[in-house]
Amino acid sequence: MKNSEKYLLLIGCCLFLNGCKMSDENEKEKQSLQDNNIEEKQTIVSFSDSDFYLPTSTTGEIVKHQYYTLSYSEEHEQAEWVAYELKKEQLSYTNFKRPYFIDDPEVLSGSANWKNYIRSGYDRGHLCPAGDRRFSKEAFNETFYTSNISPQKNDFNAGIWNRLEQKTRYWARKYDGLYVVTGGVLDDNLKVIGREDVSVPNYFYKILIDNSRAEYKAIAFLMPHQESDNPLNTFVVSIDRIEKMTGIDFFSNLPDKIEKELERKSDYKGWSF
Repeated sequence: MKNSEKYLLLIGCCLFLNGCKMSDENEKEKQSLQDNNIEEKQTIVSFSDSDFYLPTSTTGEIVKHQYYTLSYSEEHEQAEWVAYELKKEQLSYTNFKRPYFIDDPEVLSGSANWKNYIRSGYDRGHLCPAGDRRFSKEAFNETFYTSNISPQKNDFNAGIWNRLEQKTRYWARKYDGLYVVTGGVLDDNLKVIGREDVSVPNYFYKILIDNSRAEYKAIAFLMPHQESDNPLNTFVVSIDRIEKMTGIDFFSNLPDKIEKELERKSDYKGWSF
């Protein structure tokens, strides 16, 4: 065999081996992408596993009721957040008789008495709305624990906040259920009412997460505590912003990549207004 033929054969072998190596690397990269896709799909956890979606508590006093969970702030005498799943099949227009507000027997530090609100100029504003729990009398009545209320101006409670609650139920029906987290922003130097110094938040927030299409999407609202005629989408902010204001980590159990992606967005893409 001539030297030139040997040289060409050697080059051919090198090209073949290099091709095999690149093919192996491409296969490994393809497999890695497939594994990541499988892993991402496996991160879709049912909202029924409510502990998975619970925010962190800055107070350490988490109370789990049958139809919602809350983190109670003794300092502010109300929940810093209330969290629950709102299923499509739970949406109902049944009219139950409104019960009296009562102290929450599960709050070890003692929830504020409803009498703090008398002649205060503020409504007893539900955090988990009674309207979200009309599917049974027991669920409806549970929303009347005083741990589930916060002082709200009437024009805010019956106005823009009520519009957001109705829109949440609309989305729960449209997207086959949602996970909801809501509360007032509890910070220093807030106005207080009643003998127990119940704080009056200057802002309220509501965060919704949907996984009906085998992927997550979320939207967050931050509303000044005042009536407004502005469209709801003008109050959309990033979850990151609410976390900075409250010190709460909202979806810490999600994989970091998904959590960061959900929490950095401040748009309403994918949500029909």
